[in-house]
Amino acid sequence: MSTKFIPVVLLTLVLAACGDSQKEGNAQLNDKKAALEKLKTERSKSDEKIKALEAEIAKLDTSAAKSGSVALVAVAPVATSDFKHYIDLRGEITADNISYIAPRGMGGQVKALFVKAGDPVKKGQLLLKLDDAIIRQQIKAAKEQVSGLKTQLSFAQNIYQRQQNLWSQGIGTEVQLITAKNNVEALESQLRGAQEQVKISEEQLKTTDVTSDVSGIADVVDIKVGEFFQGATAMGPQIKIVNTSSLKATVNVPENYVARIRRGAPVVIEVPAAGKTFQVTLTRLSELVEPTQRGFLAEANIPYDPSLKPNQLATIRIQDYAAPNAITIPVNVVQTDEKGKYVFVMEKTASGKAIAKKKFVALGEVYGPSVEIRQGLNAGELVITEGYQNLYEGQQVGTLN
Repeated sequence: MSTKFIPVVLLTLVLAACGDSQKEGNAQLNDKKAALEKLKTERSKSDEKIKALEAEIAKLDTSAAKSGSVALVAVAPVATSDFKHYIDLRGEITADNISYIAPRGMGGQVKALFVKAGDPVKKGQLLLKLDDAIIRQQIKAAKEQVSGLKTQLSFAQNIYQRQQNLWSQGIGTEVQLITAKNNVEALESQLRGAQEQVKISEEQLKTTDVTSDVSGIADVVDIKVGEFFQGATAMGPQIKIVNTSSLKATVNVPENYVARIRRGAPVVIEVPAAGKTFQVTLTRLSELVEPTQRGFLAEANIPYDPSLKPNQLATIRIQDYAAPNAITIPVNVVQTDEKGKYVFVMEKTASGKAIAKKKFVALGEVYGPSVEIRQGLNAGELVITEGYQNLYEGQQVGTLN
């Protein structure tokens, strides 16, 4: 090999070696960065675990608190107010006057319809007309019979009068006179029967006029001209009239409340769909417990409101308990230990230091977020409402700003 090529070869080898060294250096750098990120992640997780353990230790180890630390709390003064308890139930709005229209007779084919769903109607208004052709023929025949009987009666009365005249002159026989009289009486009887038949047929004719029993709105009109009207089918009423001027709320009350509510009790009715609330009283309590639902019906009348409709759902709150000038506190501040129910109150020591004091209480009714305290607290005391969970008897406390 020529000596002039040796430097070129050496240069190539040196450059190759430098390239490999640089790649190896980059790989090591990336590895170290990855290792550093891993350590940071592990340290972050460790810090979180440390904080969690410190919090748990602080809850379990009260020695630090007993050494003189002050717990920050929120307090509320005990006051008296009227406490009311309600039974919250789900009911519905119904109408007092709902009429399911039915024919007075056997029904019949509809010849004319004078109302459609949604129309306002008045009591006595004609809703539809049934086929009356046969009845009209019967009336016509009955009237013709009456007319014929009147003619026959007039003739028989004339004959009877003539027989009486002859009999008074000693002419004729008594049998002829009696026969003439019987003919008159028989025709009079037939005429009365025919006239009654005319009246009956005319009354039957009136049954073909189907009218409304109440004023209101035609809620259902499920009948067409040519169909047979009988009042109701397997699908429901053919015509239903609803009068919404008199509404009420109805609810099924569980039987375990039988002794707790009475007629005249205050009731709060909320109709969410209409955005309405009514303060009323119970107007009716059923005397019967329904055997399948194990409850009894309660009703409360509602003032007229155009936004309400029958069958709307309503929340019905029936007052079953009331205590004037009662002490109530938030139910969540009441705690339990082996001795019973208690709350913490904040009291001042002789030195002026505020401490937490445990007071055992006798609970009354609970409604919503409040509970009635029947014994154990007095008006003016300061109940601890926040920060009470980890307190102990005699711990020094301070109020939150």
